[in-house]
Amino acid sequence: ICPFEASGAKTIKLLKHGTLKTYPGLPHGMPTTHAEQINADLLAFFKG
Repeated sequence: ICPFEASGAKTIKLLKHGTLKTYPGLPHGMPTTHAEQINADLLAFFKG
């Protein structure tokens, strides 16, 4: 999880199996304020 403007586009190019997922309009603290959504997406990514 990283700020898109700072490193998102660059980071995805470095990760062989990376996935870029953006959350327009969500606040910086989205892992806390939108934990269910973020955690579900992370688990889906980890499971492949």
